[in-house]
Amino acid sequence: MNMSVKIAGVEFKNPVMEGSGTFGSGMEYGEFVDLNKLGAVVTKGVANVPWPGNPTPRVCEVYGGMLNAIGLQNPGIDTFIKRDLEFLKNYDTRVIVNVCGKTVGDYLEVVERLADEAVDMLEINVSCPNVKEGAIAFGQKADALYDITEQIKKKAKQPVIMKLSPNVTDITEMARAGEAAGADALSLINTITAMKIDIHKRTFALANKTGGLSGPAIKPVAVRMVYQVSQAVKIPIIGMGGIACADDALEFIMAGATAVAVGAMNFHDPYTTIKVIDGIRDYMDKYKIDDINDLTGCVR
Repeated sequence: MNMSVKIAGVEFKNPVMEGSGTFGSGMEYGEFVDLNKLGAVVTKGVANVPWPGNPTPRVCEVYGGMLNAIGLQNPGIDTFIKRDLEFLKNYDTRVIVNVCGKTVGDYLEVVERLADEAVDMLEINVSCPNVKEGAIAFGQKADALYDITEQIKKKAKQPVIMKLSPNVTDITEMARAGEAAGADALSLINTITAMKIDIHKRTFALANKTGGLSGPAIKPVAVRMVYQVSQAVKIPIIGMGGIACADDALEFIMAGATAVAVGAMNFHDPYTTIKVIDGIRDYMDKYKIDDINDLTGCVR
């Protein structure tokens, strides 16, 4: 039975990783999860300088999921390299670093710093507000997405994954822009912009007013978008958004994803990634499927 997959020439022992921002860099989950069993560890977003994040409260529960407005709090690239990447060298798993920034220059600075580090792939978070475009996210305008992808590809030593935002009119337009600019793969979806109001305090549940919705509630939307993008581009897709079990992961794979990422469910059950890996293996055994790749995009 083969559970390994390839994305842009990088081989993963299985198609399961965790979503950026839900797992730190693995240190916090080490006592629950054997990181060696994961297809990859995807780090929390890192910027060229430390970001303090948004004021609190910045997390709240909603039906079927959660809202977060963390604000991409991170220690900056210097501390990240010394602490997080050194930690991950102890494990036999692929390392994907999620990169964030406020300007194209911010992204490029991080990409260049990571060029000679033990990093297998870069995931570019284009849901960050572009301060030079009136704070419209890089991933909400096809021309901006094309531009940042093209510039990052010129500097990057590792394959580049562009992480797409669902907060657009047509996600396939964004996917095509990323592919045309040279992206090696796409990951989707990021969180859906949402809001909750505390009716007793008559105020917003989050200090930021809005936050990103994640969790099982968004899975049907995410599966639909993965399917649409898989029909629009030829580069590999990492599917995510509401995965809670192996059945969910298999939906994404059958819709066209080569690999999947578990996000918000890590907070609910830190063993979810391992359960998903085991569940996919059980499914393959039950239906006598020899190669996980035979399931990718099998539903048309």
